[in-house]
Amino acid sequence: MVCNSQASFCTLAPSVPRVQIGHALVHSCYFDEMVETIVRSALTGETIYVVTPNAQHVVLLAKDAYLRKIYSAAAFVLPDGVSLLLAARLLGQKIPHRIAGVDMFAALCRRAAVEGLRVFLLGGRPGSAEAAAAKLVAQNPGLIVSGTYCPPLGFEKDPLQREEIEARITAARPHLLFVALGAPKQEYWMYEHARNLGVPVAMGVGGSFEMVSGAVARAPRLLQQMGIEWVYRLMREPGRMWKRYLIGNLQFANIVLRQRLNLQNER
Repeated sequence: MVCNSQASFCTLAPSVPRVQIGHALVHSCYFDEMVETIVRSALTGETIYVVTPNAQHVVLLAKDAYLRKIYSAAAFVLPDGVSLLLAARLLGQKIPHRIAGVDMFAALCRRAAVEGLRVFLLGGRPGSAEAAAAKLVAQNPGLIVSGTYCPPLGFEKDPLQREEIEARITAARPHLLFVALGAPKQEYWMYEHARNLGVPVAMGVGGSFEMVSGAVARAPRLLQQMGIEWVYRLMREPGRMWKRYLIGNLQFANIVLRQRLNLQNER
């Protein structure tokens, strides 16, 4: 790994394969290997953060220069959505596996229990971090959840809340900090604050706490394997998800098709 001194984060060496999808340089990697790599980072105390892009993130990156800067400093850019695998194929590249944020979150907690690593759960809906922590501890004897906290809405504009979060995390001394604030808020927060807290690994995990705790049902395995988990979520929460999945997926497709056309013109 090489370090970015300006951002005080470490990033992967340039030799690791990456696939450009829109403005996201996504790592072409395997799930189990990535689990071990992140655990090693936690054990050695490197200060890194992990982002887990899906189609929505690619759309946000097209409009948000600050988010692009944050992505460029991330140590790991993991393909959360099957849409990224399909996009890579359309662009003549290959990403071998989807690495869903919720699956990586659960896998890292399993390894943390074995290695004696402390974890902290930040964000999620009220009560979801505590419920997810309780379930993970029950499933993984020995897991050390050194803290959970669900900040109130608008916390990012409140200096006292920012200090409260930092004080809780500093006191808990986690090796792995899972940040479930939604995109792009969680990425902003990791970039602006995680580096100052001495946490080896911070990772954005979106709605993972709700899924792990069972508050939000995950799509059946078959739909996950087919790459249409988003259809299940849209049917379950149409009022909240329609814009993200219907309009957002069209915007994502437009970005990828334009990129493919540009590649063809360059040839």
